[in-house]
Amino acid sequence: MKGIKARFYRRKKFWIISVIIISVFSFFYFKTLSSKNSNNVESTEIKKGTVEEVLTLSGEINADEYVKLTYPSSGEIAWVGVKEGDEVKKGQALTKLNTVVLNAAFQQAKATLRAAEATVENVHDQVKDHSGDETFAQKNTRTTAEAAKDSAYEAYVAAEYNLRHSTILSPFAGVVTYLAHPYSGMNVLVTETQVEIINPESIYFDVSADQSEVVDIIKGQKVSVILDSHPDEILEGVVDFIGYTPKAGEAGTVYKTRVKFEKGDFDFNRFRIGMSGDARFLLSQKDNVLYVPPKYVSTDSKGKYVSVGSKSNKVYVEIGIEGEDKVEIKGDVKEGDVIFD
Repeated sequence: MKGIKARFYRRKKFWIISVIIISVFSFFYFKTLSSKNSNNVESTEIKKGTVEEVLTLSGEINADEYVKLTYPSSGEIAWVGVKEGDEVKKGQALTKLNTVVLNAAFQQAKATLRAAEATVENVHDQVKDHSGDETFAQKNTRTTAEAAKDSAYEAYVAAEYNLRHSTILSPFAGVVTYLAHPYSGMNVLVTETQVEIINPESIYFDVSADQSEVVDIIKGQKVSVILDSHPDEILEGVVDFIGYTPKAGEAGTVYKTRVKFEKGDFDFNRFRIGMSGDARFLLSQKDNVLYVPPKYVSTDSKGKYVSVGSKSNKVYVEIGIEGEDKVEIKGDVKEGDVIFD
């Protein structure tokens, strides 16, 4: 009997100790968890300064005066007068084809046209007295001769055009950015781009704004451009043009918007056509106002509020300008108040 009681008390003691250990463990576990949750609560101070509302649109560098030049016919390059990087004037000769074959084709077309004209004159002389009673055979002869003359004339015009454009001229003042063949003696195809020229003064940042965004953009508006290739550098510009009609070939209704870089702010030697980036359009700005990061403003059934001093102390506020990282607040708050997320 005593042995049974001893075992009973030992088991009771064991369970009591186990409960105590579990209780202590649970206490420290939940305390630690509570501490972690408490540490996850972020806070900041209400600050005073400038808040900007911006619209950010993606785009790329483009130019109004940028052209790829080709020959109107295939042939052999006889002369090259420029190299990549050269500055050129409007109308300056850049490169030229060998004109021996082109001139021969022109002279042949010219001779064919003369022969066709003579044939037409002869046929017209034969039927000149038959304007009222021209037979079908006479009409067929006359029409065939006139059609041959027309065809010969078109061939003459094409040959003359190819000969006259055997020299590529610069359509505007600019810089040679690409030269397919820097030496003579190369045979080239009519479809091959020979020279690319760009006018650095005409470079701009090209963006597309949809119908809900374009209404907030006005000509002369300040814009900051950050290129993907130069993320730490801000290029300043202004809105120079806003399209009146939607851009063709786009999935939605979007409008061309051109941002002109400020003079002296664009280095042609560092920035290139096609470089992409983001344009930040300044829509509105307020100075000397109270602001907080957007994540510290919460909403319930009563409206917008911030938690001042503690998580549970709600102070309802009015929202002013909403920027990307700052939100203007108005209400019973002041600069320096600590708020919680």
